[in-house]
Amino acid sequence: MKILHIITRLIQGGAQHDTIMKCAALVKAGHEVWLAHGPIYGPEGSLRDEALASGATLVQIDPMRRAILPVHDVATGLALRKLIRRVRPDIVHTHSSKAGIVGRAAAWHCRVGAVVHTIHGLPFHERQNRLVHRMYVGAERWAAKRCHRMIGITQAMCDAFAQHGIGRPEQFEVVPDGVDISRFTPSPDARGRIRSEFGIPIDAPLIGLVARLDPLKGHDDLIVCLHRLRQTHDDVRVIFVGDGWDRRRLDQNVRREGQHDRVIFTGLLSQDRVGDMMNALDVMALPSYQEGQGLVLVEALLCGCPIVAYDVGGIGEACIDGKTGRLVPMGDRDALLDALRWMLDHPDERGQLARHGSEYVRERFDQSILVKKLHRVYEGVLRRDNASQDTATRQ
Repeated sequence: MKILHIITRLIQGGAQHDTIMKCAALVKAGHEVWLAHGPIYGPEGSLRDEALASGATLVQIDPMRRAILPVHDVATGLALRKLIRRVRPDIVHTHSSKAGIVGRAAAWHCRVGAVVHTIHGLPFHERQNRLVHRMYVGAERWAAKRCHRMIGITQAMCDAFAQHGIGRPEQFEVVPDGVDISRFTPSPDARGRIRSEFGIPIDAPLIGLVARLDPLKGHDDLIVCLHRLRQTHDDVRVIFVGDGWDRRRLDQNVRREGQHDRVIFTGLLSQDRVGDMMNALDVMALPSYQEGQGLVLVEALLCGCPIVAYDVGGIGEACIDGKTGRLVPMGDRDALLDALRWMLDHPDERGQLARHGSEYVRERFDQSILVKKLHRVYEGVLRRDNASQDTATRQ
């Protein structure tokens, strides 16, 4: 098959890592794979080198932007139509909201036999302006009529689209984002190395948040909890792994709260280094207000690190309260504090949660299993298209 993937940006992120992983697996399986993307800019970090290493042919669509910019969006659509006519793919597979809307429209216009879209996260959420929320829902309803299948990385993603009247029931499939489980394993020596590097005492409680520095990722909630957590665990530290546009504001917030000696910003780290970092933590927290699956939680469990998260999006499919971690209501800082304090006070129980969680995610999120499932989705859509053509020919 000839497969064209389209994604808005190749920055450091779960959707981007998963897309590149799937490109690499499809190339390895003998398919011709193309990957179109918008310009890579900003502090979140680039995955271009990883994308090149996947074996896919990369094409940058210069006008593509994440924000709603009508002039750029029209230019992006025209550029994608031109690319599709040149490549003539059997399948166009779009990822993320902007690339998903413009890419599906271009593929549908060019009569591509199989148009597939993956819902990595919801483009609409409770904190949005009401008008913006309606615009995104309307755009997704429109785009859903211009594709054959929509893949939710969790059932919650499919359910949220259906609840907003987006798509038809027969369009939805669930294929979680996958992880190369060989890259995330427990490493006892990493704890000492990482803590020594960042000046963290070996026995100090350490809570980590691995995510781009963005207002929706919940860094502020963790800073508030840290102030209260120090009343019972004075030596606790918090480490923020990643970078983003919110770095300056968060640093100012940490200083305003008087926590600058207990909060560490690592900046961008390589994927291997992120694995080492997870081995140095006592708890991984993800108090995010908008999340598709929370792939970092899967990676943390594979490293033997227990997890605490807000119950939002599809996080509950990896963080199962009392079984693989502690799940608390979104935005409930008191519940978040209680869960973090419980984790620090119960080392044996948190270790048991991590072990159960590791077994669970190995069975559910192994990339080799999920790529085979994606392949079956592709073949199912193509069979449907061929059957439709045969029927039309007979008629």
